[in-house]
This record gives sequence, structure tokens and C-alpha cells, in this order.
Amino acid sequence: MTYVVTDNCINCKYTDCVMVCPVNCFHEGQNFIVIDPDECIECAACVQECAAGAIFREDALPLGMENFKKLNAELARDWPKITRNKPAHPDANRWVYMDNKLQHLIR
Repeated sequence: MTYVVTDNCINCKYTDCVMVCPVNCFHEGQNFIVIDPDECIECAACVQECAAGAIFREDALPLGMENFKKLNAELARDWPKITRNKPAHPDANRWVYMDNKLQHLIR
């Protein structure tokens, strides 16, 4: 099992989760971060650190978020690794609890 970053991260991109990952399995896009499923060791350290509540075990994804498993794997191949904390998206506090943000994802 791997962990998956979901919709809540889009346009938030808090990076506290990145700092606790012992294997550096996060990859960064312009307004979203993803977990590489081939690198994730399932330690769950990132779940508690996610300020947006956006990280779930792949077998416990919220209803309607199943597509994020494939999306994380796909984007992790194309996006660079992120291994350090960075400022959140400028409007993160406004976006954090909005639903259905996939259309705002910048690839």
C-alpha cells in the first residue's frame, strides 16, 4: 500500500509532510505535490503533518478520490522531487477546504 495526495492539496501545497518523509518520495508541481508510489515505504509520517488533510492510504481514499492514486503515480514520473519545506501557495488558507479542485490542477 502507498499513500496518496488528494484534492485538498491543490492550490494549498503545504510542505510540512515533505519534511517528515524518510525516503523523499514527494514530487512538486506548480500548485500540487504528489507521492511516488514506488518510493513510498508506507510509514504514514506524512499523514499527521498534512495541514490540508489531503493524504490517505490508497485503500482508504475518500469516495470520488480514487483517481488520485493513478494521478500521483503519473505526475511523480514527470515532476521533480521536493525535499525541503517551502512556503504554501499564496491563497492556501482560502483554498484548503474547497471541494472539487481537480480542474485547477496545473500540470
